Amino acid sequence: MSLSKPIRLLVISNYRDFHTARPEAQLFKSLAKMGFQITILTYEDSKHVPAFRDAGINVIDFHPEKKFDSNEISFIKRTLVDLKIDIMYLFNSKSIVNGIRAAKGLDVKVVLYRGYSANINWLDPTAYIKYLHPRVDKIICNSIGVEEMFLRQRFLNKSKVVTINKGHDLKWYDYKPLDIRSELGISKDALLLINVSNNRRMKGIPYLLEAMNKLPKELDIHLMIAGRDMDIKPNMSVIDKGNKQDRIHLLGFRKDVLNIVAASDAFVLPSIKGESITKSVIEAMSLGIAPVISDIAGNRELVIDQETGIVFPSKNVTAIAEAITQLYHNRTLCKQYGDGAKQRVNFHLHYQQTAEQTKAVFEDLMVQ
Repeated sequence: MSLSKPIRLLVISNYRDFHTARPEAQLFKSLAKMGFQITILTYEDSKHVPAFRDAGINVIDFHPEKKFDSNEISFIKRTLVDLKIDIMYLFNSKSIVNGIRAAKGLDVKVVLYRGYSANINWLDPTAYIKYLHPRVDKIICNSIGVEEMFLRQRFLNKSKVVTINKGHDLKWYDYKPLDIRSELGISKDALLLINVSNNRRMKGIPYLLEAMNKLPKELDIHLMIAGRDMDIKPNMSVIDKGNKQDRIHLLGFRKDVLNIVAASDAFVLPSIKGESITKSVIEAMSLGIAPVISDIAGNRELVIDQETGIVFPSKNVTAIAEAITQLYHNRTLCKQYGDGAKQRVNFHLHYQQTAEQTKAVFEDLMVQ
């Protein structure tokens, strides 16, 4: 579709975390190349700001600090009016709440991003100040699982919801493997598993630890878990009741975590709910590491079972153990699945695809 004039886009988001925000930042640099006139409201010290400006994007040092703040709402409204914005794209709770109110009475399309497949319910009154607000024109979901959550909501116009995966680039993941085996005293013949996550119930770590306990002792299999607060009592009690204490390595927070992932044989993610195309899995896949993941909404569209990895039933300890055992006895599968996973990211989760799909959605909004 060709429009008579460039689309004027206002984005409100936080870009301080360079790596986490990279796919989102790349989207707007790509849209700027496609001719969009983009203004981004974000913190001036955000690490992506210089690259935004190099791409011709107008950056204003502003980000909402409170919800329902009249001064912040007024600032956003003035920006919308002064810059004659066509579409406003909002990414976090504070920007959504204030941005929707700023759009009141204006001829501007309001688009929201959602990257989490839980905690939206049509019975919850607070849902109507954000995603279920009638002023919202489009909700862009980061996975089919998130879209499915919205499609279950009553009183929501389902045509407002669309899935566009965040895009990546394999060039972002050029990390050399760390010799973590020497650091931890693990033999070169062991099957080396990795999980990267912070301690949250949704990550399902106790199920993974239970699966390790089920594995025969004679199988030389080691599990590394990188992330904060994993040595909590529920996790330690599972470890202590088994016989794999010397094969489960709680690494804590590591700045070199992707170098550790690159040295692993497989990435195991036993999440039980709430995921939406988990970033740590995409990083592992981009590094050519075989993914072994649960079949919850959001995750399951990432991996083709037995082709680009292994997908097991959520909360099924036996299935996790069987998947790990399968890789132990057939190491060539780790290479096969890892190569397939890497290509899947390259061809199905590339940032250029994300930009093209977003462009089409925005152009369609402009003719509605």
